[in-house]
Amino acid sequence: MSKKEKAENPAKETKEPKEEKPIEAPEAPTEAEAPVAKKPAKGKIKRKKRIGKKIYTLYKIDGETITRVRPFCERCGPGYFMADHGNRFACGHCGFTRYKVAEPAE
Repeated sequence: MSKKEKAENPAKETKEPKEEKPIEAPEAPTEAEAPVAKKPAKGKIKRKKRIGKKIYTLYKIDGETITRVRPFCERCGPGYFMADHGNRFACGHCGFTRYKVAEPAE
């Protein structure tokens, strides 16, 4: 359309509003579709109490001397024991890992 035609026929430009459909209320569920009642809740589940680190597992006492069973972390310093994973020691705080030296077989 040219500008003249638009000026002469302004009715063509306007859009007619769409007809709105009335909103229908949802139907009540039938007996087959009705929600099933939940079973009554059982009592609380009793969980075992967690026991923290046992300090006596980190040290070994020989007479009057005390020795550490596991080494301290080299990065974190004293107080951070490294976990023993068979072939390596690992720090749970910083992630540092030190591999154990394999003993040569004779």
